[in-house]
Amino acid sequence: MSRRKKTFPCGHKGYGQICHRCLQETLIQEHKKQQKQEWEDTFARDPIDLRHLPTHVVVRARSVIAGLQTQNNYREFGGKRLRHNRLIVSIPITRNYRMLCRDSGSTLIPQEILSHEDYNICKPGG
Repeated sequence: MSRRKKTFPCGHKGYGQICHRCLQETLIQEHKKQQKQEWEDTFARDPIDLRHLPTHVVVRARSVIAGLQTQNNYREFGGKRLRHNRLIVSIPITRNYRMLCRDSGSTLIPQEILSHEDYNICKPGG
């Protein structure tokens, strides 16, 4: 007795009760949705909004923020005080992004992350 392939409602052909190809695609899509949701949930713990940034910038920014919270000196990350306002510290995150932090005396408070272009526009003389 030979088995015959049947055509599933989705249009795929195969043996069995369900289309395993569509089932596999559905599982992959659900897994991707779950990973994306987990990634989105991590933004709730950030002291500043990082949602608009690329993934590699978010990861680096979080490591710098964690370092600042454990009392590491901003100079360890290549940070510099601005000339026109000594209470603002600029820390390079990547080649194209800078984090601006406000010095509160004992700690640095992250304010925002700007692209290098936006950073040059917002600082006087830049």
